[in-house]
Amino acid sequence: MKRSVLVKRSLILLSLFISIVLFGQKKPLTVEDGSYMNYKLFPKRLSQLQWMGNSDNYSFVANNKLVKGRATSTERDTILTVDDLNAGMTDLKFDSLKRFPSIKYLDDNKIRFSFKKRLFVSDIISKKIDFVNEYDKKAKNIDIQSKTNAIAYTVDNNLFVAVDKNQIQVTDDEDKGIVNGQSVHRQEFGIYKGTFWSPQGNYLAFYRKDQTMVGDYPLVNIDTREATVKNIKYPMAGMTSEQVTLGIFDIKTEKTVFLKTGEPKDHYLTAVTWGPNEKYIYIAILNRDQNHLWLNQYDIVTGDFVKTLLEEENPKYVEPEHPLYFLKNSPDKFIWFSERDGYDHLYLYNTDGELVKQLTKGEWVVTKYLGTDLKERKVFFQATKESPLEKNVYSVDIKSGKIIRITPDHGTHSVQINHSCEYFIDYYSSTDVASEIKMENSKGKVVQTLLENSDPLADYAIGEMSIFTLKADDGADLYCRLIKPANFDASKKYPVIVYVYGGPHAQLITDSWLGGAGMYLNYLASDGYVIFTLDNHGSANRGRDFEQAVFRNLGTHEIADQMKGVEFLKSLEYVDTTRIGVDGWSFGGFMTISLKLREPGVFKVGVAGGPVIDWKYYEVMYGERYMDTPESNPEGYKKASLLNYAKDLEGKLLVIHGTMDPTVVWQHSLLFIKQCVTDGVQVDYFVYPDHEHGVGGKDRLHLNKKIKMYFDENL
Repeated sequence: MKRSVLVKRSLILLSLFISIVLFGQKKPLTVEDGSYMNYKLFPKRLSQLQWMGNSDNYSFVANNKLVKGRATSTERDTILTVDDLNAGMTDLKFDSLKRFPSIKYLDDNKIRFSFKKRLFVSDIISKKIDFVNEYDKKAKNIDIQSKTNAIAYTVDNNLFVAVDKNQIQVTDDEDKGIVNGQSVHRQEFGIYKGTFWSPQGNYLAFYRKDQTMVGDYPLVNIDTREATVKNIKYPMAGMTSEQVTLGIFDIKTEKTVFLKTGEPKDHYLTAVTWGPNEKYIYIAILNRDQNHLWLNQYDIVTGDFVKTLLEEENPKYVEPEHPLYFLKNSPDKFIWFSERDGYDHLYLYNTDGELVKQLTKGEWVVTKYLGTDLKERKVFFQATKESPLEKNVYSVDIKSGKIIRITPDHGTHSVQINHSCEYFIDYYSSTDVASEIKMENSKGKVVQTLLENSDPLADYAIGEMSIFTLKADDGADLYCRLIKPANFDASKKYPVIVYVYGGPHAQLITDSWLGGAGMYLNYLASDGYVIFTLDNHGSANRGRDFEQAVFRNLGTHEIADQMKGVEFLKSLEYVDTTRIGVDGWSFGGFMTISLKLREPGVFKVGVAGGPVIDWKYYEVMYGERYMDTPESNPEGYKKASLLNYAKDLEGKLLVIHGTMDPTVVWQHSLLFIKQCVTDGVQVDYFVYPDHEHGVGGKDRLHLNKKIKMYFDENL
């Protein structure tokens, strides 16, 4: 064979080999990918997918068009476009919409949307648009009444209502220490807003928060020519707290009555719920110790206390997070969430305060109430019945107690139920499904698939993820997640990063896409780290006793659980036991430093963001729930305070904080740095100017690079 032919064939083979190498291998994740800056890696979705009023039809927005579908048919039709809406806006002499707006259905064929502080209603069939209301340009905390289109909103610390384009000032408090119509109690107890429209829209209930007795806490704004102080109200554990009352504003008379909720005034007003006939309102009042709850009924005309329907007590704490759910056909009955038997379950009561029936029961948690069928024979709910890692949807027959599982696939489900509760739009993901949307009926049968699963990471080199359990000292299962490095080689030794949160109200390990790990942890794994996470005692969806195990002693039980994870890691032949790091934010920052200091020599490197350092500097509602007050629990506070362990710091620790953090105030980490200086130990420190409790936006990339670089250089 001629030399030229051999050379040519060799070049062809080399080219083929290069092609296999280049195109056969999967791509590595980048730090930009890990920081969610690559939109192609987001699971697919259907924008604004929702039921159309009380019908069995649904719609979603695609390419600036409203697309209609039917529960029992795969046919889809375009029913409205942004051009249709703009034709109506032109007729009204308003600016055009650049994209299809966020909509809400008022009935089967009418939608409502907001644009430039104005409220519009559009008829899908006639394409006619009506301008129905407007609100102030400075408006915040906007709350629209579903039937009347009246709008409650706040400007600064005062509350306003817009009715038929007329602006009504509800409160007129000049003292900025009095705040109306906004969330209270630092958004604990499931509170996320400060206004509550009555069912027919004749009244508006609102929180009034008096903070005048709470001292000013300074945050420093460095963006002015001379740094200026931004004061916030930040009552710390054991200190004077805010006083909250509930006002009832009558839309017709424009008069306000405040409910006589009694004393002591620093109690908590939670679970605010209107009675169906608009005559009464119900409030769960929780004492400051958070161990005694009264569910009270009040007269909205006089503000008088009517009666207590039920009481709940617990030697540690009671935590109401849900309103009352009244039955439409039987308005004298309501469903109440309670953890009284150790797990959050549903109870049926009447308005005389009599328990009719416990609807759900078992060693699992009801996480969400979803509604009832039209005849109110069945109650639909979301729960962890199959596994603490899953969230499935079920129905329970009120009479027989029989429970039927609706969502057929394992994983984490969220549903929209149609008016008749006959069909469910089921959004779910699992450890093997990135995102899928199915149409199911009330018997759990899949009617059709609205959006098929597509793995956005199919072309990327992702480490193998596994979920398993370890046993705690008390025998409880501790759920763990481990991600191996991409291109894992069992003969090698790998460094480990333990990613931790560990606090109440959070669950890091779930039967969802990537096991709940998110993109950044997978990026770290793709670059050669073993990534390990364990949900310790105190974390969510495991029942009351599992959470309350940490009461009055934050850090200790959690550390013991985390060390079970370390023991497991040290048993793995591919783990370099001399190179174990730990990383966490907020409560996870507290845990990171706690593990570093209270288990010396175990963790070579730590990165702690926004860490709680001493719980006596944390806010009153959360702090006192889990730790009581510094005065009543001095030993617990002393044991948990990281200032007492700073002298024991070994190895490398990077502490990160946002300078305008209103949740874990900057004082925490500054005090820790000061203590390290006093104790003569070295520590690394980095701040993000102007950022609050998290570092978001484009600066998130900087943060992720910073964390990765710190582990690369030191672990």
